[in-house]
Amino acid sequence: MPRDLHGQDIRQAQSRHLEAGERIVVAEAPHGGATADMRRLTIGTRDGGPRHLVPRSFVGPTRQGPAEDLLRREADALTTLTGTGVPAPGLVAVDPTAAHCEYPSLLMTDLPGRTVLDDEGLETRLPLLARQLVAVHAVRPAVRPREYVALTTAETVVRPEGADAAVWAAAIDVIRKCASRYEGRFLHRDFQPGSVLFDLPPEGPAGAAGARITGVVDWAAASWGPADLDVAHCSTNLALLHGPAWGLRFTEAYEEAGGMLAAAADERLYWQVWEPLAFSEEVQWV
Repeated sequence: MPRDLHGQDIRQAQSRHLEAGERIVVAEAPHGGATADMRRLTIGTRDGGPRHLVPRSFVGPTRQGPAEDLLRREADALTTLTGTGVPAPGLVAVDPTAAHCEYPSLLMTDLPGRTVLDDEGLETRLPLLARQLVAVHAVRPAVRPREYVALTTAETVVRPEGADAAVWAAAIDVIRKCASRYEGRFLHRDFQPGSVLFDLPPEGPAGAAGARITGVVDWAAASWGPADLDVAHCSTNLALLHGPAWGLRFTEAYEEAGGMLAAAADERLYWQVWEPLAFSEEVQWV
């Protein structure tokens, strides 16, 4: 969808992807990063009850890779997740080459809820996150997505200025060996609090009883690989947001929820170190 929602692209979207008698009545201002715009469209229906759609458009170059690839992967992931019980958006349409839109775009259904990054209530939300990730890893796609991509190596790790050289050298030695063999799982590959929507009680803290997950979004990086990788990614995000102890607790919560990680301690350590080292390069996750 274009920035100008009154232009030709919106008329084409109406004619191609809305039901007869429907029309766009409200288009919220775009939000997102420098490369992608997201909006929330309110659709007026024939019976008067509104429904909502969300277009995501890549309006500039991305560090994750070509917009066409990202959109095709997300579309494939949303299709795979249909009917699985994982609360992902429904795919409405995708235009990865901007054949009909000003920019490469994807149109999906809107999900209720919001992201929650507060410290308050995290103890309650943590097991919900863990159980949701176990459910993602339980998906068995008819067609596997691409293999996970290695985002760093022992040779490319960037040590932050002022960091303890000995500690970083020891960490780099951990990932110098080849990755261990693993039992593949369907990975979100960017599962973290910013990719999960919660419905919270109208009153009380963000983690009060009754909180529930209503959606998991941002599936462009979906891939095939070890469950340890998703767990390490979420653990690293939690450690950065709330402190190292919460990252360690997420790994425990994942196993308590029935998730299976690498059996050998050195194999677990490989992924637990590999993922945070990639963060040091400030890469975008794909």
